[in-house]
Amino acid sequence: MVVSLRILRNHGLQHKLLSPSSTHISQLYTLFSLRTLSSFTDSDEPCSSSAATTTTTTTTTTSDSQSESHSLVTAICSMVYKSYSPQTHFKSSPPNLNLDLNPDSLTHEHAISVVASLSDEAGSMVALSFFYWAIGFPKFRYFMRLYIFCAMSIFGNGNVERTHEVVQCMVRSFAEIGRFKEAADMVFEMQNQGLVLSTRTLNCVIGIACEMGLMEYAENVFDEMSVRGVCPDGLSFKCMVVGYCRNGAVLEVDRWLSKMIERGFVLDNASFTLIISVFCEKGFVSRASWCFDKMSKMGVKPNLVNFTSLIHGLCKRGSVKQAFEMLEEMVRRGWKPNVYTHTALIDGLCKKGWTERAFRLFLKLVRSDSYKPNVHTYTAMISGYCKEDKMSRAEMLLSRMKEQELVPNTNTYTTLVYGHCKAGNFERAYELMDVMSEEGFAPNICTYNAVMDCLCKKGRVQEAYKLIKKGFRRGLQADRVTYTIFISEHCKRGDINGALAFFNKMVKAGLEPDIHSYTTLIAAFCRQKKMKESEKLFEVAVRLGLIPAKETYTSMICGYCRDGNIALAVKFFHRMSDHGCSPDSFTYGALISGLCKEEKLDEARKLYDTMMDKGLSPCEVTRLTLAHEYCQKDDYATAMVILDRLEKKFWIRTVNTLVRKLCCEKKVGIAALFFHKLVDKDQNVDRVTLQAFMTACYESNKYALLSDLTERISKGIG
Repeated sequence: MVVSLRILRNHGLQHKLLSPSSTHISQLYTLFSLRTLSSFTDSDEPCSSSAATTTTTTTTTTSDSQSESHSLVTAICSMVYKSYSPQTHFKSSPPNLNLDLNPDSLTHEHAISVVASLSDEAGSMVALSFFYWAIGFPKFRYFMRLYIFCAMSIFGNGNVERTHEVVQCMVRSFAEIGRFKEAADMVFEMQNQGLVLSTRTLNCVIGIACEMGLMEYAENVFDEMSVRGVCPDGLSFKCMVVGYCRNGAVLEVDRWLSKMIERGFVLDNASFTLIISVFCEKGFVSRASWCFDKMSKMGVKPNLVNFTSLIHGLCKRGSVKQAFEMLEEMVRRGWKPNVYTHTALIDGLCKKGWTERAFRLFLKLVRSDSYKPNVHTYTAMISGYCKEDKMSRAEMLLSRMKEQELVPNTNTYTTLVYGHCKAGNFERAYELMDVMSEEGFAPNICTYNAVMDCLCKKGRVQEAYKLIKKGFRRGLQADRVTYTIFISEHCKRGDINGALAFFNKMVKAGLEPDIHSYTTLIAAFCRQKKMKESEKLFEVAVRLGLIPAKETYTSMICGYCRDGNIALAVKFFHRMSDHGCSPDSFTYGALISGLCKEEKLDEARKLYDTMMDKGLSPCEVTRLTLAHEYCQKDDYATAMVILDRLEKKFWIRTVNTLVRKLCCEKKVGIAALFFHKLVDKDQNVDRVTLQAFMTACYESNKYALLSDLTERISKGIG
């Protein structure tokens, strides 16, 4: 630092830096002097005993050093002038210098002196041109004092815009080597020394913090903006929204997006696409749809990518009907669906089990002149056939794919492998794994997981262990799914301690359990009525930022109903919407059964009607349980109204079961009423049901009821 002072003195700059008009620069300079001095070690300090004896030598050396430094700085300044001058015509930014100079011949202090001298004698742009040349080399790029001196020298010239340019460059450079916070803190320190902070500079800090995933720090900087009199703009909010999107923190995205819209700021198409994708990926499809509508109202016209992103999200959630409605809207607005749009729809149809409809859409794409199916389209279609155990068709598509000169990828083969395993054809699965290796697509951990999962489900657990060990020998590492498969296997056997051991191993391996891992354990505890443990796991998952899935809530609701705590079951049912979860027929069924056990039939009936209004089909246990409970209350009319909402085939099946159940309970009168309705709808009377009714009538001495019914059946009335 002493050398810096001498060089500045040689160039007439010390007076300028220490003059009243440069008080802030002087204070900042002092700040850095203190930091540098405080970093000296004992060995760096001259001994007082030797100081007196070396005074004459030091004075001579210093004089020579000053002269050499002065000459070098002057020579470099001259080189900069020569390189800069021919490029200055109509330049709005500093030109790239071509200096015949070895950066290793310069010290840090030389670089500072050159910048200061050029700024003072030739202006900010010339100083900046040398500054940018210097930071092209690691030696100077990560030397913070160079940035500070350059910024404050240019600031001293009154060029605030270029000062901020240097400050932003400093933040970006130091972020590269993990010293981002140090550089960001220096930005605020510079304001304390007189530099007025700009929105653009603080947006740069927020943006880099978001890119690095430092969202808490980014929020602190955002809050600090207002405190320091800097007004956040649309870009400030966009950085926060996009940052949380990249982290998958949906609730935070929603919060910041709402704030942004309240302030009247508008997002661009690309950002909306990212937000819609994240909302859809995390299951918040209704919120994604709201965002899509808001986008249109804000004057941002949705493009093909926006539409396709939302269609993909709707298909992923299973809302295929809504996806096709969105497709119609897209076409109405003049956009033609591309191969990615069609692939999303084909995948959605296959996931719903509507494979033939998906194949018709696939053929439409095959015959199209504009777009042809790609690898992902074929893989989606193959997956659909694998789900239905139509393996010959899946294999046919693989052959067709190769004929079209499309190369199946690891995902394509893994899908086929899983399909064969699910069908119990493990030999073909192992053959395909060998083919993968031959074709340069070595089976990955997903492939091994697919086979292991099926082996465990078929009870071949030891074979699954051997297989994964083989994978480990080939250099593969277990992922979350691997651990979750073994956690699930132990849970099925009721071995929760074994499941927890695998859960802890996963955490120790540095893998963060996902919501599926937590759900597997929660379900196991719920089955054993250990609701305290389930609650703890649920809250831990939420606290870690995981979004509980529909299955997570259904497990908790089942557990509470099994435990007789219907109030908490209802509470969790209503909490589902907080996390964008829509209850399915299993969720409704679990709660309806729980309410029936507590004899809260009116509440159960309301839930049943809500479920039917949403187009959900209750399982046989649900419809039978509710109808039977009303029969227990001798309320035949309500039971019949409940069942009348069913499709004919489900109505017949449920009434047959209900009649047999009522006969077992000797409720022959109500059973007869249902049986007569059954004969009205179906002349082909179920023999088991008729036999049960006859037996109950004989045992209850209700011969007249039996006579009436058999007479109707014999006459074929219905």
